[in-house]
Amino acid sequence: MDTKKHLDLSSSRPEPVAVMLEALLLMFFSSPVVMVPPLSAPAACRRCCDPVGPAEGSGDQTAMPEFSHIPEVRTYINMTILKGDKGDRGDRGTPGKGGEQGLPGSIGPTGPQGSKGQAGLPGQPCEVQYSAFSVGRRKSLHTQDAYQTVIFDTVFVNLHDHFDMFEGKFLCGVAGIYFFNVNIHTWNFKETYLHIMQNHTERAIIYAQPSDRSIMQSQSLMLELELEDEVWLRLYKRERENAIYSDDVDVYITFSGYLVTPK
Repeated sequence: MDTKKHLDLSSSRPEPVAVMLEALLLMFFSSPVVMVPPLSAPAACRRCCDPVGPAEGSGDQTAMPEFSHIPEVRTYINMTILKGDKGDRGDRGTPGKGGEQGLPGSIGPTGPQGSKGQAGLPGQPCEVQYSAFSVGRRKSLHTQDAYQTVIFDTVFVNLHDHFDMFEGKFLCGVAGIYFFNVNIHTWNFKETYLHIMQNHTERAIIYAQPSDRSIMQSQSLMLELELEDEVWLRLYKRERENAIYSDDVDVYITFSGYLVTPK
C-alpha cells in the first residue's frame, strides 16, 4: 500500500484520528536516517594444524568483508510536541534560618523639621509656702530669780497662727531658712540682757549696760529651722536688776520673723 492510498483511506476516518495518524507519519518520515556499518564478522577459530596465512610482505592480502549498505533506522521523537499542561503550584516551603545580624548602617540625613504641635493643657499652679509673724509687748518686764520667757500681748501679723501667743514662742510649720528681728527699749540705770533661743540653744544676745539714759537696742539673725522647732526670747537672771521698758501708749518691744526660702 503506497502513501497516497494510505492518506485516502485515512481521510475516511473521523477527523481526530486522521490528525493523529498524520502526526505519527510526519514524525516517522522526518526522523533522521543514520547509516551504520554492520559489526565485523567474528574471527574464525583456528587450530594449530591449520596452514599459516600469507607471510607478511608476500603481496597476498586477506579478503576484507564487504560493507553492508542496509540502513539502520532510528526514530527521533520531539518531546516538546508531547508536553502536557502546566501543573498546579506547589505548597510554600518552610522558611530558612535567619542570617547573622549585619553591621549597623550609617546615620541617615536629618529629616525636615516637623510642624508645631498643639499647646498642652494648663498645669497646676505652683504651691508657694509662706510663714511670717510680728508681735509686740506693751508692758515692762523685770528680772526674777529664774529665767523668764518674754510673753507678747499685741499681734501685728501671725500667718497660719505659727506664733503661739500664750507660750510666747514661734513654732516652725514650714522647714526652711528664716529671718528674725528683735527690738527692745532699755530702762534707765538698769541692765538689759536677753537671748534669742532656738529650742533650748542660745543663738544671739541682746545686751545693754546700765546708763542714765534709755536707748533702743536691736538684734537680727537668720536661722535654718526644721519642723516643730521653736524660736523665742529669754530674759536672763543676774545679781543686778535686769529689765526692759514699755508702756500702754507705745509699743517698745517687738519680735518678728518670716520664711526666706523653704527646704
